[in-house]
Amino acid sequence: MFTITYTTAALKTRKRLPRNLRDRITAKVEEVAADPFASHPNLKPLVAVDAFRLRVGDWRVIFELHNSGKELRVLQVMHRNEGY
Repeated sequence: MFTITYTTAALKTRKRLPRNLRDRITAKVEEVAADPFASHPNLKPLVAVDAFRLRVGDWRVIFELHNSGKELRVLQVMHRNEGY
């Protein structure tokens, strides 16, 4: 199990979301944190940076994995129209 941490920007965006969507995103992030190396259908590595994208409906969660500290750090939570 990886520890989940959020950047300030990710927390602000997450806080503004409706509760049901926030809960869905949190559940998906916790699912990935439980076993990040398992097969997750909506998880893809990003090409230009050492990060991953998790798709939750129309929302995207960008995160990094730090194996040394067993940390999953959520960098951004954004709508798919906002780009990367």
